[in-house]
Amino acid sequence: MNGKSCNIDLPDLSEVEIISLPDAEEIEDYSDALVVANFYAARRFDEFMLISWYDRDRDFESPPHTTEKPGDGEKDGYIHYALSHGAKLMVDIESGRFVFFYTPVEW
Repeated sequence: MNGKSCNIDLPDLSEVEIISLPDAEEIEDYSDALVVANFYAARRFDEFMLISWYDRDRDFESPPHTTEKPGDGEKDGYIHYALSHGAKLMVDIESGRFVFFYTPVEW
């Protein structure tokens, strides 16, 4: 090994609109963050579906157990899941404290 990192596992977010809220005020927990994220999704899409999310406070991702790597590494399975299921919007609250992925619902 030459000490260089390999970017093979980094997800490609180029097709996803990213809304970053680094200093969101009055976000106490997941429920508060979800209200904020849904607000931004409703501004982008007539109808939408929450595909996946991450809560760093509780170190929980949904769908659960989508990160399949040994040890206590950073969870990223929810990102790969979202991208493989058509995510078009990512709402990142407080630099990864809460992350939500959405897709529009088209009938």
